[in-house]
Amino acid sequence: MPSWIVYALLSALFAALTTIFAKAGLKDVNPDLATAIRTVIILIFTWGFVFFKGAQKEMALSRGNWTFLVLSGIATGLSWIFYYRALQLGKVAEVSIIDKGSIAITILLAFLFLREPLTLRVAAGACLVVAGMVIAVWK
Repeated sequence: MPSWIVYALLSALFAALTTIFAKAGLKDVNPDLATAIRTVIILIFTWGFVFFKGAQKEMALSRGNWTFLVLSGIATGLSWIFYYRALQLGKVAEVSIIDKGSIAITILLAFLFLREPLTLRVAAGACLVVAGMVIAVWK
């Protein structure tokens, strides 16, 4: 099994745990405050990881790297703010299914902006994700 698949599966596992822990931690807590607390923990954890691996020596990034990493950080922050608000108000299953609609959006944006190939298999998978999302939240 390629190592990227192992990393992707671990990412999915920890993303699932993140949602469960977040929902449990949001009881009677402002979701913006909860997002800020979570962000500080992530900041400490990831910088610790960077220093542990010695990756801080690679800080010479291009202007383009900085631009897109800053934009990614802003998008991540907005995603978390809206996700926590949705988690506080909705059911975990429904919120997380809608959130995974980002898969289809990511595939489309990767095709349009990164010129990644959009194969029939990938397009069908994206359509199934959207269909599953609609079925799961249809009232």
